[in-house]
Amino acid sequence: MNIKRVFRHLAFPYWRLRRAFSSATMDRIEAAVMVSEQAHHAEIRFAVEGALDLSPLFRGVSARQRALALFGELGVWDTEANNGVLIYLLLADRDVEIVADRGFNGLVGSVHWESICREMEAMFAQDKFEAGVLLGIERIGSVLHQHFPLRRDADNANELPDRPVRV
Repeated sequence: MNIKRVFRHLAFPYWRLRRAFSSATMDRIEAAVMVSEQAHHAEIRFAVEGALDLSPLFRGVSARQRALALFGELGVWDTEANNGVLIYLLLADRDVEIVADRGFNGLVGSVHWESICREMEAMFAQDKFEAGVLLGIERIGSVLHQHFPLRRDADNANELPDRPVRV
């Protein structure tokens, strides 16, 4: 167990999450997801969590493990083409995780997703949270457009909510 991490999470107040991701910021993130999804046939979800609760924290749950759990809880896996993508930010750690559904297997490697995460984290290190998320959505949208281009002859139904969530 990392004592510094435990204290960082325990001392992380909820108001910091709400300040970094205000309602107006959440509206702009939602709009960016909507715009992105008009250019491809895939789904994007964004979730941000201030800090982990005591139980997962003491069990040593990583941001990646938490992102995988939320991937299921938020139903990102439940798209017709298995092409949902979750962007997860654990604010206390300033750690970004991207979880892509099995439709991306063999198309996009983990190195590419990791490079997008590192770009976003660099913005977060400067307290540019909204700009970092919008950059990530733009970068992911380009990947999605490349591998799941919008088909003119197909219905582009919105299978997942575009509204970001504060966990």
